[in-house]
Amino acid sequence: MILLRWKWIAAVGIGAVIVAGLLVIPASRRYLRSLVVSDFVFSSVRVTYPEGTTIREMADKTEATFPRIRDADFIRIASSSEGYLFPDTYFFPALVTATSVVATMRANFDTKTAPLRNEIAASGHSLSDVIIMASLLEKEVRTSENRRIVAGILWKRLALGMPLQVDAVFGYINGRDTYAPSLSDLKIESPYNLYLHKGLPPGPINNPGLDALDAAANPTKTTYLYYLTGNDNLMHYATTYAAHQANRKKYLK
Repeated sequence: MILLRWKWIAAVGIGAVIVAGLLVIPASRRYLRSLVVSDFVFSSVRVTYPEGTTIREMADKTEATFPRIRDADFIRIASSSEGYLFPDTYFFPALVTATSVVATMRANFDTKTAPLRNEIAASGHSLSDVIIMASLLEKEVRTSENRRIVAGILWKRLALGMPLQVDAVFGYINGRDTYAPSLSDLKIESPYNLYLHKGLPPGPINNPGLDALDAAANPTKTTYLYYLTGNDNLMHYATTYAAHQANRKKYLK
């Protein structure tokens, strides 16, 4: 006899799903072949969380994908892990729990970021600050080269005591993607409003991918202090406020 311990088994052809326990089967090839090939299949469900996805967005996708998980439960369990749930493609059992999903994504973050730990330590910034910076870069900038340049600008602005004035935070504050905040948005009283408050926001605004994390840990040093994304979808940099204003007039018409 063979004891088979399982967490879940989707039983095909018999109209049932067996969950958690011990299965006793005869130790014969015929039964084992039946288990693997026909009567039972260890099916899994694929779900992809893109780079820059927030916990709220992850909760929506998780609820839509897995019948046992409610978005409110996911948010409750994951609320303290914004920035630390690695965006990736995952394969989970159909009856997975929110706790298991969050734990898997958190462990994957540790695994995937391990090669960056020495670079983060050498950057002079804490891991939490690098993750926060990476979350800003993830939404604010699209290419690796520009992310490194903007990272250098933002770290420099922090060192000089200048406000970061990152537009991407308003998507997090308002719960929607927006890259052109209104004048009223700029006045929203929130610790995440980097026009009103100096320094980094209290926490990450999404869950960044490796590219943004690498850029935050390895910024490009330049003389720039200002940047913008023009209507031509290109990044334009300036070393002085006057030059930045000229770029605004030229590229944001």
